[in-house]
Amino acid sequence: MKELVEIIAKSLVDHPDEVVVTETETDKALVVELRVASEDMGKVIGKQGRIAKAIRTVVKAAATKDDKKVVVEILQ
Repeated sequence: MKELVEIIAKSLVDHPDEVVVTETETDKALVVELRVASEDMGKVIGKQGRIAKAIRTVVKAAATKDDKKVVVEILQ
């Protein structure tokens, strides 16, 4: 999941070298944290959160084959 989020985020932003994705596994879910440069936050979130929602949808669809719950958090 980490690689998937990283590829999507790097293709959206102006500063792909500042994209950092970390993955943490808890009892209930896999948490993927996405950090981008502050000037790229709008590009990752999108108007009314549409891009962020699309990223989460794609990741959840990819996670269904593994029967895991994945949470994508976008941090600054």
